[in-house]
Amino acid sequence: MSDKHFYGTAFDMEEIAAPQFPDLILRAEAFRPAGPGRESDSGAIQRAVDACSGQGGGTVIVSAGEWRSGPIHLRNSIHLAVEKGAVIHFSDAPADYLPPVFTRWEGMECYNYSPLIYARDCENIAVTGEGTLNGNGEAWWHWKQLQQTAADKLCYAESERIPVEQRIFGTEQDALRPSFIQPVHCRNVWIEGLSIHNGPQWTIHPVYCENVIIRRVKVVSCGPNTDGLNPDSCRNVLIEDSSFETGDDCIAINSGMNEDGWRVNKPCENIVIRNCTMKEGHGGLVIGSGMSGGVRNVYAHHCTISGGDRGIRLKSMRGRGGFVENIRFEQIEINEVREEAVQINMYYGYSTVVPKTDAPSIFRQIHIQDISGEGARIAVEIKGLPEQRLSDIELHNIRLRAENALICSDVESIVLNNIDVQAINKSVEISNVGRLKLENFRVR
Repeated sequence: MSDKHFYGTAFDMEEIAAPQFPDLILRAEAFRPAGPGRESDSGAIQRAVDACSGQGGGTVIVSAGEWRSGPIHLRNSIHLAVEKGAVIHFSDAPADYLPPVFTRWEGMECYNYSPLIYARDCENIAVTGEGTLNGNGEAWWHWKQLQQTAADKLCYAESERIPVEQRIFGTEQDALRPSFIQPVHCRNVWIEGLSIHNGPQWTIHPVYCENVIIRRVKVVSCGPNTDGLNPDSCRNVLIEDSSFETGDDCIAINSGMNEDGWRVNKPCENIVIRNCTMKEGHGGLVIGSGMSGGVRNVYAHHCTISGGDRGIRLKSMRGRGGFVENIRFEQIEINEVREEAVQINMYYGYSTVVPKTDAPSIFRQIHIQDISGEGARIAVEIKGLPEQRLSDIELHNIRLRAENALICSDVESIVLNNIDVQAINKSVEISNVGRLKLENFRVR
């Protein structure tokens, strides 16, 4: 196998190496104050990180026990190692996450509350171990009902020519929740082994990062918009051997929202997802809907999806623009989802803010094969737009049992090969399809 196709991809992608760190080791417990109440101190981990950084970097160990913490800001060459039995409880007081930091909130750049674990413009950073991170998100989740005014203001900021430096939020009136773990503009990022519970909003959210490894994490979060993992305008990302049980999408690949995504113009590309388990949530393996900077070169395989609304989901809507291309999903088992097992849909209707334009997205070169499972309401739904039809869509070796079989509309070219769907309602709806190739297509 070529070194440029290390992960079995059809696109060039070399092996991502885990970052290396200096030999220095500091224990966070050494930075707790002496005497009674030391366990309630919330600054020890950050003090240890700062001290380690001041000596050129190394590893900060969080030992077994209960820890309280405010936001943790990583620095260059810092490895935060959370040992087995360690539980970090993050503060639920919004004021602790001020002053505002540069971030991307649902695909739009601004200054907002600091993520719980944050890094900006860093190289060689890691958060690993068998410990637990508890985000205390319950204290933040009701903000979903309060955020609309600020979300509208942010979403329309680019079209109204408001520079990023003036998009300052970070108040309880704005109610824009922070992500849990967010490295921004970082290179060589490693997250492994942790159990991560109940963040305020998106859980693992790398933004503008390159060379990212996420391995053996367990994300459990049941609040609104608590996506499990959102690679956002990143390049070279490996996600493997992880599990997600979430209140929104389990894994969702993004690249910015509407006009702000077009301005940044940074695609999410070279993404490998393998041997992962998705449970509950709105979607298991998802691209979009915030994909205005483009998504390309995604290879997901040998994953299991159970429960939740949808299995494989590629979604966009008028106003997003951007593109999704060169996507391959294979060897995926999808069971007992409430809606579609496989969906490509350009009519996504649950955007936080209504777009100001009708700019369509381009979806092409999407290959889905070796999909099996049962219990969905619809086995396969593929819907383009009349003014921008999907193209080069291929489905091979699909074995599904569902209430309804197939819906396909507004597609320029599609191959349906070796499709076997057992459906209560055997109807197949196909409309406005250009080149359609059927081979061994059976609905029974």
